[in-house]
Amino acid sequence: MSDDRNFDDLAERFQRKVYGGLKGDIRLAVLWRDLEEQVPQIHGDKPLRVLDVGAGLGQLAIRLAQLGHQVVVNDISSEMLAMAKSSAEQAGVVDNISWHHCPFQELSSHVEGRFDLVLCHAVVEWLADPEPLMVQLKHFLSEAGVLSFAYYNRHSLEYRNLIRGNFNLLKRDTFTPDPGSLTPNNPLLPEQVQAWVDDAGLTVQATSGVRVFHDYVTTLRGGNGVPESVIEMELAYSKREPYLWLGRYIHLLLTSKSQA
Repeated sequence: MSDDRNFDDLAERFQRKVYGGLKGDIRLAVLWRDLEEQVPQIHGDKPLRVLDVGAGLGQLAIRLAQLGHQVVVNDISSEMLAMAKSSAEQAGVVDNISWHHCPFQELSSHVEGRFDLVLCHAVVEWLADPEPLMVQLKHFLSEAGVLSFAYYNRHSLEYRNLIRGNFNLLKRDTFTPDPGSLTPNNPLLPEQVQAWVDDAGLTVQATSGVRVFHDYVTTLRGGNGVPESVIEMELAYSKREPYLWLGRYIHLLLTSKSQA
């Protein structure tokens, strides 16, 4: 647990490099579209109980709190939580969110009960021991709840390096990113994650790729120079085979097999 990546030293870089531009806009657009489609109750009259594990800058947690839902936020990084709280204050919902600064492995001693919606995005690939995460998240899921799970796709990393000619990197037995990089140490294969899903007794309701072409573009031509058009096409192709499997991240909407 002590080797899980803490973003205290990367918080400002993460905010600037990912959510300061189109990368973050695409990510949020795909995630929110998927949530609206698979969890239509987020626009209902009854407040949902929501847990955001490793919430980072808290954009989705804040949006859900603005809709009146009961939101619990967790992150191991005090810097990321401070940034998220600042944004929540600006949105007028900081007091509508319960904030927990701790490793997710300790969450069960801080929060009680189960949740209608559990979010865990871009966390698993930063863990020293990622395999138990899916079972631990299911512990927080209500019987009819939905788990929104996004992970860094190893296929995307390999394909991008093939395009850029970084063949020596791909020939190594293990991948080691540069210090201070936002590329995780443990990019995951879809079949590996699917095995964890099965072992946890969960089933996939929907799958999308996040940034299925944007990160491969080296020359901005035509519509690639228009952010709104890029987001439109990313949304259109994010659920299409085979393009979704080229996404930098894969987004899964999961439920318990008992309700599938």
